[in-house]
Amino acid sequence: MKRIESSIKQIPYPQEQVFAKVSDLSNLKDVASRIPADQMGQFNLQDMECTPDRVSCNISPIGQVEVGIVSREPYKCVKMETLRSPIKMTMWIQIVSTGSSSCKIRLTADADLNIFMAKMVEKPLAEALEKLADMLSMIPY
Repeated sequence: MKRIESSIKQIPYPQEQVFAKVSDLSNLKDVASRIPADQMGQFNLQDMECTPDRVSCNISPIGQVEVGIVSREPYKCVKMETLRSPIKMTMWIQIVSTGSSSCKIRLTADADLNIFMAKMVEKPLAEALEKLADMLSMIPY
C-alpha cells in the first residue's frame, strides 16, 4: 500500500456544513461542473453519474472510475473506496473544526500499488488528490 496525502486546506464554513456536502456524492456533479478546465491540469472528467453513495466517471487519462462511500463518521470523516478502477484505493476526507465558522480538510488515499506501478502512477495520483482537495476548498457550502 502506498499512502498519499493532500495538503491541509482551510475552508471558511462550519464543519457540519462541509460534512453534509462531502458525505453526499450526488453533490459532486454540481461541483465538478464549476471547475474551469484550466484548473483540472491533465485530468478531464466525462460521463459523470452520481448518487448519494456512489460516483462514476471517465477520467482521462486514468479511465473508467467508480467510487463508493463505505463509512461516514458524522462531521469528521467520509471513507470511500474504488469499486471500479485501474487501481484499488481507499480514500478519506478528514474534516476538523477550527472554530464555529471554519474547518480544515485533508484527503488521504491508500493505493494498492506494486513497486513498478508505484513509480508510474504515484505522482499523477498525488496530483489528482491535491486537485480534489483544492476543488473542495473552493466550493460554496
